[in-house]
Amino acid sequence: MDESAVLPLAGVEVVSLAVNLPGPLAAARLAELGATVIKVEPPTGDPLAAAAPRWYERLIASQQVVTLDVKQPGDRAKLDELLATADLLITSMRPSALARLGLAQPHEKFSELSLIEIIGHAEDPEVPGHDLNYQAVHGTLTPPHMPTVPVADMLGAERAVSTALAALVRRVNTGVGQPYRVALEDAAAFAGDAVKYRLMGAGAVLGGAFPGYGIYECADGHIALGAVEPHFFMGALATFGADGTHESFRKAFADKTIAELEAIAARDDLPLNGIRTNNGE
Repeated sequence: MDESAVLPLAGVEVVSLAVNLPGPLAAARLAELGATVIKVEPPTGDPLAAAAPRWYERLIASQQVVTLDVKQPGDRAKLDELLATADLLITSMRPSALARLGLAQPHEKFSELSLIEIIGHAEDPEVPGHDLNYQAVHGTLTPPHMPTVPVADMLGAERAVSTALAALVRRVNTGVGQPYRVALEDAAAFAGDAVKYRLMGAGAVLGGAFPGYGIYECADGHIALGAVEPHFFMGALATFGADGTHESFRKAFADKTIAELEAIAARDDLPLNGIRTNNGE
């Protein structure tokens, strides 16, 4: 086999107890990178399977799913059998629940095992919360509208992956695993910096103030114009005969369809796309 075709995490074993979204996203990404992932679910299953079955099936496609009631001694022992050869354990429960399972410091029993513990709040991980709560306090919501992307969950999942990779590197240097925490609220705060530092949000330069970066109505829907760099902005002005104001772009787009505008953009190398909604198709 061509060595260059070997995925970077080939040979790495991951056990995931995490349900809902951040943990499964992280586990799926590690599987994409070549890790062998065993997803341990409770008898009731992963709530994500009921909430978004098609997404759930996509995420577990490269994983082995095992059902265990880890609160029962027999199944708890089976979990230990899986952990005995694992490199990484991903969890998303409260620390108190993790401690009751004897998994708060798993490296003490399995010296090469690193714990990637996904929690909600860094300061008090026992406080309950979900993506909506974390976004609520970090400026990424526009009430009364519900978010269309679970920003904290998705960024938190990527943070869990990068932490897992760092854990593997650290183990190479030390020979032993360690516990690590990834806080979803920290991920939400990181995303919220775009609003906090006035790059985005109402009235900010990329929040509607700059005419070259915005959403405009056209004959059969809306388009997104992302002409941020000077050469793209000047190109958009020349192509559409605009004078650099919001109103001039509105008039230029109003009588053209998405298809027509995308064809023009492709011809003239402009960052413009029609806006499409994704309803699961």
